[in-house]
Amino acid sequence: MAILFEWYENPVAPNQPQEETKLHARITLNGKTGTDRLRRKIQERCSLTETDVSAVLDALSHAMGEELAEGRQVHLDGIGYFHPTLTCTEEIKEDTKRKNTKVRLKGIKFRADQELRSEIGNVKLKNIKHNGHSNKLSDEEIDNRLTIYFSQHHMMTRSDFQRVCGMMKSTAMGHIRRLRGEGKLKNIGLQNQPIYAPNVGYYGITEEVMM
Repeated sequence: MAILFEWYENPVAPNQPQEETKLHARITLNGKTGTDRLRRKIQERCSLTETDVSAVLDALSHAMGEELAEGRQVHLDGIGYFHPTLTCTEEIKEDTKRKNTKVRLKGIKFRADQELRSEIGNVKLKNIKHNGHSNKLSDEEIDNRLTIYFSQHHMMTRSDFQRVCGMMKSTAMGHIRRLRGEGKLKNIGLQNQPIYAPNVGYYGITEEVMM
């Protein structure tokens, strides 16, 4: 078996032309392994039953959660380090009021031990043909596609934009930021769950649409 990967163009902001296209390699994940499969593999390598393994994994999840909730780094020998990370819900400045209320948990970062990396060993890599590059549409072509879309829909998500314009996520987000900056699109959803709609005067919208 080999790890499959594809070449992707590095995202470039629409207003920043790039003389030479630069590529980066990205793994194409080969499915997903769940707890059931891992439980069986662990059971095959030790004297525990699958029920015992399930109990241990459940207890490990709770124990790790308690330690991470206290702001501690958790290290599992042979696996790696886990630690919590934070993010701010808005831009914070020195004079921002109630700063502490605008911080939340972002996620859990992981750094693998050398033993785990060694278990993977020397891997074979195989490049597969990629047919999912972003379409290189002009701003006018994007406007035309959005006009057609909004003639039948009142709103769109980022994934809708990707589908309509045939773009990868990073490229789509770059164009959405541009269109919002130009006043063509607005976010009518939440900051972390945006939903976009056209402003009056764009994409065939002649009056404010009541949602």
